[in-house]
Amino acid sequence: MTDGARSATRPGRTPREVATHCPYCALQCGMTLRADDERVTVLPRQFPTNRGGLCQKGWTAADLLDHPDRLTTPLLRDPATGELRQASWDAALDRIVAGIRAVQDSAGRDAVAVFGGGGLTNEKAYALGKFARIGLRTRHIDYNGRFCMSSAAAAGMRAFGIDRGLPFPLSDLGRADTLLLVGANPAETMPPLVRWLTEQRQAGGRLIVVDPRVTATARQADLHLQPLPGTDLAVANALLHIALTEGWVDQAYVAGRTTGFEAVRRSVAAWWPARAEQLSGVPVADLEATARALGTGGRVIILTARGAEQHAKGVDTVTAYVNLALALGLPGRDGSGYGCLTGQGNGQGGREHGQKADQLPGYRRIDDPAAREHVAGVWGVPADELPGPGVPAYQLLDSLGTPDGPRALLVFGSNPVVSAPRAARIEGRLRDLDLLVVADLLLSETAALADVVLPTAQWAEEDGTMTNLEGRVLRRRALRPPPPGVRTDLAIISALAARLTTDDEAAIRFPADPAVVFAELRRASAGGAADYSGISWDRIDAADGVHWPCPSEDGPDTPRLFAHRFATPDGRARFHPVDHRPAAEEVCATYPLHFTTGRVLAQYQSGTQTRRVAALRRAAPEAFVELHPDLAARLGIDDGDPVLVTSRRGELRAPARLSAGIRPDTVFAPFHWAGAGRANSVTNDAVDPISGMPEFKICAVRVEKA
Repeated sequence: MTDGARSATRPGRTPREVATHCPYCALQCGMTLRADDERVTVLPRQFPTNRGGLCQKGWTAADLLDHPDRLTTPLLRDPATGELRQASWDAALDRIVAGIRAVQDSAGRDAVAVFGGGGLTNEKAYALGKFARIGLRTRHIDYNGRFCMSSAAAAGMRAFGIDRGLPFPLSDLGRADTLLLVGANPAETMPPLVRWLTEQRQAGGRLIVVDPRVTATARQADLHLQPLPGTDLAVANALLHIALTEGWVDQAYVAGRTTGFEAVRRSVAAWWPARAEQLSGVPVADLEATARALGTGGRVIILTARGAEQHAKGVDTVTAYVNLALALGLPGRDGSGYGCLTGQGNGQGGREHGQKADQLPGYRRIDDPAAREHVAGVWGVPADELPGPGVPAYQLLDSLGTPDGPRALLVFGSNPVVSAPRAARIEGRLRDLDLLVVADLLLSETAALADVVLPTAQWAEEDGTMTNLEGRVLRRRALRPPPPGVRTDLAIISALAARLTTDDEAAIRFPADPAVVFAELRRASAGGAADYSGISWDRIDAADGVHWPCPSEDGPDTPRLFAHRFATPDGRARFHPVDHRPAAEEVCATYPLHFTTGRVLAQYQSGTQTRRVAALRRAAPEAFVELHPDLAARLGIDDGDPVLVTSRRGELRAPARLSAGIRPDTVFAPFHWAGAGRANSVTNDAVDPISGMPEFKICAVRVEKA
């Protein structure tokens, strides 16, 4: 944490102040922006999630508003030179529409695809899904949230019948007697959340962290379990095995509120602690201590995050921890439960309203006839005109430019050249397209490949809503209009829709006013799992946000789920037996080490924004490869030496960073950098068969001094 205010200069402003939220992670910390004649200043704000705290990224967020790298005019690729050149909006939009029509006339409507982002507002995510389905009439839309929350979402849906990252208020973390964090490092990914962990421990609570590395969060834990990457599922099954053996299962809860436990009981009988220790490396004593803390604690919370979820068995891994939580009787109990730490700023809302390949607004399934009828009625089109389900993000990206895949792609709020697994392959797919359009505020690595680049507004220049990790719908408020020549994503979608149709009625279906879009989103979500129909901007303004589901303007919202029933037809949660299986790629003589990825405190996602902030660049200037000193000694590598990490898919080059806090059989690299230090050049593109989540967290590599 840092103290004080951060500023970005810009002359000629009228003094103004707005209460809004940080543009980065899903904690969505409250902040105040103040503009005067010379600068925009970030000020702390008391809000339930952060209570006045901000991390370094939040304090420096205004530095990008007037950054010299900011895009302020459309860019078109010159066919003669191959260079991107400035162009008018009319020329850019005409080029996009001509390209879309040419591709769809020759290869059908599904030859155009849309790729969105988990940082888009609810209004933009909703409009993008609607534009894909009735503006472009394509089934091909997905978003980068597939790489973030999809495994936890799928596990939550099949166990609870609903997917909300935290089904209870964030403040519950501070009251937990035992808190288990699996694959989560909030001390670096969302630092203001650590206040709740500190409060929990000061009250006598016990913090247990499961992570292959001794992270900043793990150093605060009472107990740190350090498993081999990819073995979290085995650890979870062993914990449930111990709970059964010791009689810590809540039999009354299991009998009264769940189904399917007997099959799970039989499946975990084989996961005795010694077997899990042999596989994961976690000592039996630590497994037993963890199970005891969970089974005998009063208020107990289990949280998972990307470390457990970004695997080709991510859904089953999360399910194993959900099984453990259900067996202990945690979900729906005051101060207890299972939850998931959402990553991206609108990772929750971004997946609720139509960006996902298989979803319609309100978290409805696109293959559900009743859902199609409802949403089509709101949109004013026949239900049979809505396309069917598309394909998950990696499958979509990997099909681009191929004979059976899309020939054109529109990208909003994402940078897959850096963030996708097997990134060099995806970069090649993007180059094979007939038309690549990117809307962004900066020239990201993906935008640099585009045929058309459209400059978009920043978070402080547009109104809208976001949904944080608790399912709390928040208001993002504009401090100022976008600079001349810059448009909002909603305005871009509206302009494209107007050009793509000669039907005046169809053209006005895509308003650029976010308040109008949100009003329609409310109607479209009504009756769905993620029901926003009772949420208005005025209601949000009158409180510290509103938790969905909220089906009535006059009725309560739902900060706590599952108190009386689960969102399943019979109201009971579902157990599902799951078993450990090896990683999609195991180590061998040629590739003898495990490779895993993650984040660092001063950078965010693909780094397009944070790598341009001077203070953040000083704090984390370059990529690195973390390895254990014993491993480094065997390889003849000293701290700071350039190293080469090679997998079957590619390589990365970066300086070595020696740390005794990582397993000797594992190496780590952060994924925020492009170029030679791009971690996703190495990662595996094997995907979970249910969620489509790629296996970012483990693959086989060799390491050598470069």
